[in-house]
Amino acid sequence: MSNHDPADSADRPAAAPAPPGQPRQRHRARQQTDEEFSAFYRENIRPLTGFLINHGAGVQVAADIAQETMTDAYRNWDRISHPKAWVHKAASRALVRKVSSVEELVDDVPEPTSLVPRPDAIAEWEARHDALPLLRSLPMKQRQVMAWTLAGFTPTDIADHLGLPAENVRANLKKARCSAAAYLKAREEEQ
Repeated sequence: MSNHDPADSADRPAAAPAPPGQPRQRHRARQQTDEEFSAFYRENIRPLTGFLINHGAGVQVAADIAQETMTDAYRNWDRISHPKAWVHKAASRALVRKVSSVEELVDDVPEPTSLVPRPDAIAEWEARHDALPLLRSLPMKQRQVMAWTLAGFTPTDIADHLGLPAENVRANLKKARCSAAAYLKAREEEQ
């Protein structure tokens, strides 16, 4: 038997050998990408989860969407120029899809994850965060603008990401702030 492969015939030009350092360079580039993404992930996963909670998502749903969004960001890391904005926009859209789908008629029993180690303590956690009832009392557009603002985005950034005129964002932000002031005043009067 011959070890000759018919595809290696003399009629075809020989393939150029790979440069000796190329696999090593790819490995270093991949390692650098992994380190960059890991640092981004550690810095942004919890704020992204909070951003989704501020939008009105439950803690478990927010954690799931944040994790899925980060997975997508890792897959597309080399094509993302503004990672923080990208993950916030992607997570916001994923939440809208989740809310608008009639997929889940009954909530699943949440399982512990690294972001939510004690799912049974979610209600306790939500009760400690005073801003959540306030945010949930706002109309959707005002809540959305406040969630983006609390995540550190300017009205101009928010307008760009949501595809809205900047004036609309500013108006919704002003209304949300007025509602927040009224909410806090009413709460003070109760106490």
